[in-house]
Amino acid sequence: MFDGLPYAVLYGFILAFAVGPVFFIIIETSITKGFRSALAFDLGAIFADIIFITFAYYSTSQILNKIKDDPNLIIFGGLILLAFGIISYIKTSKSFRKIVREHYNVDTKKNLFGLFVKGFLLNFINFGVLAGWIGVIIMANALTSTSQGVILFLVTVLVSMLLTDIAKILLAKKLKSKMTPRVIFKTKKWVSILIIVFGSVMILQGTFPREIEKLKHIIVNFFS
Repeated sequence: MFDGLPYAVLYGFILAFAVGPVFFIIIETSITKGFRSALAFDLGAIFADIIFITFAYYSTSQILNKIKDDPNLIIFGGLILLAFGIISYIKTSKSFRKIVREHYNVDTKKNLFGLFVKGFLLNFINFGVLAGWIGVIIMANALTSTSQGVILFLVTVLVSMLLTDIAKILLAKKLKSKMTPRVIFKTKKWVSILIIVFGSVMILQGTFPREIEKLKHIIVNFFS
């Protein structure tokens, strides 16, 4: 039952550093709004992970393969990310005064539930996350021999991710004293641009799956 738990801890640690929209927003939220806000956002993202895990665990392999390989879902998720990034960029461009108020904690209220929902939605629309958790479940079944062992493996991965995220949030929070409102303003804009890039990549991946796969092989061969 306890077979493979060291791998689960290691995999959770690696997943916590997977580069994506959630990764950058956790860091940015910790710097601009503090520990509790970043943790609320992170818990929302992990709640989406739990839903993906539950769905993948109790679904048949045929359903999972159909969802995992459906390009329309990838395009849909990419469009939502793209729209979110554009809206976030426009709102940031118009909110410098608000950033100054937040920086000096003047009459600002932290909407922790709103951040939880934001974290959940940003992670939930990324169907690549579902594919990743399918891979984790396959690994868990290969490393453990019982259903209880698989569940323990998945819980360990989630706990390892959460603890690593908390460490990231605490480290990022230390940068707040060195961040001026103007630097925060630029940071938020760059995070919005990165979300736009991730959304665009997902759309391209869903629209031209074969071409993107060939490009991946070329890049892998180039660096190997």
